[in-house]
Amino acid sequence: MYKEAIRGPLILGDKSFRQISADIIQPIDKRPPLWWKAAFGLSLAMLAMGAWAIYRTIFFGIGTWGVNNTVGWGWAIINFVWWIGIGHAGTAFSIFLLVLRQKWRTSINRAAEAMTVFAVMAAALFPALHMGRIWNFFFIFPYPNTRGPLWVNFNSPLFWDFVAITAYLLISVSFWYYGMVPDFATIRDRAKSKIKKAVYGVLAFGWTGSTKEWLRYENLSYVLGGIAAVLVVSVHSIVATDFAVSVIPGWHTTIFPPYFVVGAIFSGFAMVMTLMVIIRKIYKFQEYITDNHMDAIARILIFISLIMASSYLTEILIAWYSGNEYELFTFFHNRITGEYKFMFWAMITCNAIIPQLFWSKKIRRNLWAMFTISVIINIGMWYERFNIVVTSLANDYLPSSWTNYSPTLEEIGIFVGTIGLFIAGILLFFKYIPMMAINELKSVRDSGSKFRKKIEQMKIKEEDLI
Repeated sequence: MYKEAIRGPLILGDKSFRQISADIIQPIDKRPPLWWKAAFGLSLAMLAMGAWAIYRTIFFGIGTWGVNNTVGWGWAIINFVWWIGIGHAGTAFSIFLLVLRQKWRTSINRAAEAMTVFAVMAAALFPALHMGRIWNFFFIFPYPNTRGPLWVNFNSPLFWDFVAITAYLLISVSFWYYGMVPDFATIRDRAKSKIKKAVYGVLAFGWTGSTKEWLRYENLSYVLGGIAAVLVVSVHSIVATDFAVSVIPGWHTTIFPPYFVVGAIFSGFAMVMTLMVIIRKIYKFQEYITDNHMDAIARILIFISLIMASSYLTEILIAWYSGNEYELFTFFHNRITGEYKFMFWAMITCNAIIPQLFWSKKIRRNLWAMFTISVIINIGMWYERFNIVVTSLANDYLPSSWTNYSPTLEEIGIFVGTIGLFIAGILLFFKYIPMMAINELKSVRDSGSKFRKKIEQMKIKEEDLI
């Protein structure tokens, strides 16, 4: 539990309710600055490159990728798992802290939830493209059809991914949008433009802020939170099971579901920290995203980093203890010392070693250090997915089928396009949606005044003692 008396107030500056609303809505009322236009233009250029790569893939086929008979899964699956991981933290961050009644989430949860929605949208592209014949994507839908008794293959990991992604995207969008309804009503009531008042009025669904509405709003928040909490664990467990049900060395392991879930939360929380540094620095929200907020995220990353390090050691230990020559080769001669050793040691360094710098309070209070480390963590998590996917496939049971894998321009272009999609979505979120939950910020506003009163009382007692 976050103790304001010990760790400081959640909102600085003695803000009134009117000031909180004005501060959070200010970026929406102003015209987009030059940096926003430049960044949005860059994201559109990246999207254009992705569209070109997708066109090439659909028109010419999967043969444009670097995958082959041995390495059938390449960048598409690596990036799919990476984006799903990033998309996990937003909901996990918001839901788990909501259920645990952690008030310090109020400044961060809205941006984290937005990140989830756009990351899952980016991830959803890859399974569809990996099908090859994307125009037959509806074959994985479990619906009554005219094809006789032909239904989807319920044993197919592709079907599992479809169900998991669809369910997770729907609940994430619902939870994100539902939380914004009171804030849309606030913008509607403050808007001077008739167009803006009409648009945000529609988005607010006639919200009036009555006691009855607030009661139902809070109750439904916990219901949606409970549903989403289950999906946070189940979705990436399903993605992990895509690998674990195989007999490929390095994949056939029971540690994968919890290992994937923890890794997803790790990469997602790192992306949350990256976004918080940007929001705090650019929009001058130091009074809402305080040093204590950033410190709390850093402490969570330390804890998860230790779990990841334990998982890596467990994988290596079990491979050695099993005595299985194929597992030994995959881990010790292919990853640790083989041709993919750079990817392995980059993963270890970025995910298990560098995050330990957060033990230093100076690092946890340095924005640029936190930004750098959070980016490094996500680079390390990408290398982790590369290690899992490629190193196990490239050198399998038959030396005669061993081959190398390297991505083509089309694969790189699709990945760049999804990054552009993510950045464009986040920039539009910055401009048109309140970056923080105004109603939740107001609910913790008094923590600062209570904190100051306690300090004053302590000073009075000290004076009496003297």
